[in-house]
Amino acid sequence: MCGRAKLPDDVSEIKLDLKIDFDEIGDYRPRWNAAPTSHLPVVVSKAGKRTLTTMRWGLVPSWAKDIKIGYSTFNARAEEIETRPAFCGAWKAGRRCLVVADGYYEWRTADKQPFAVTLGNRGPMTFAGIWDFWRDPGAPNAKPLKSFAIITTPANALLKPLHDRMPAVLSPGCWAAWLGEIAAAGEELKAMLKPYTGSAMAFWPVDRRVGNVRNDSPDLFAPLSELRQIRGVIGQTPDRYGRLI
Repeated sequence: MCGRAKLPDDVSEIKLDLKIDFDEIGDYRPRWNAAPTSHLPVVVSKAGKRTLTTMRWGLVPSWAKDIKIGYSTFNARAEEIETRPAFCGAWKAGRRCLVVADGYYEWRTADKQPFAVTLGNRGPMTFAGIWDFWRDPGAPNAKPLKSFAIITTPANALLKPLHDRMPAVLSPGCWAAWLGEIAAAGEELKAMLKPYTGSAMAFWPVDRRVGNVRNDSPDLFAPLSELRQIRGVIGQTPDRYGRLI
């Protein structure tokens, strides 16, 4: 699964790579420990024009009675997007997006050690996402909320020792079809939702402080060995609160 993400330091290169036509980001700021309910940069396309915008992480379907459902719908299993009530409406409506990040964090199941996961070239990752509109029944005149879920697949061989799931990473060749700019049948789209090539990815252990959403600084993404060397505590391990002592 994917429950924490590192956002890019800057989006100017991303706008060039993804050939963005419209930018709705405004005052962008990087994040090193973005969690569900945060607003993340996503790409959507309408009439062939790509827009870089932000949406709330944790999909709130249009029929939801309140926003709380978004706490449990930040990931959507590829195997369930056509059948699970929270996601099937967005899927059938073709509300697909690309979620942009530099990487994400995963906790090893065996000992809960957190790891940073990236592409091998450290370039931006584009996760397959679905999104939806929601209007607060208690505030009918309020602006609709746009929210999304990151689609996950079974983990590849590289990441399986950490966790049995991973985000669906889409390569540039998939972007146009995923965004609806070229025609693609449902089965073609679902075929894109597969484990990304392990040889093109990398991961390393990071400080346990990433487990606290209040921590959000560049050192969270650094390899744990580098942090220990910088702090002069080589050979020591974090205490139960994630502090290096």
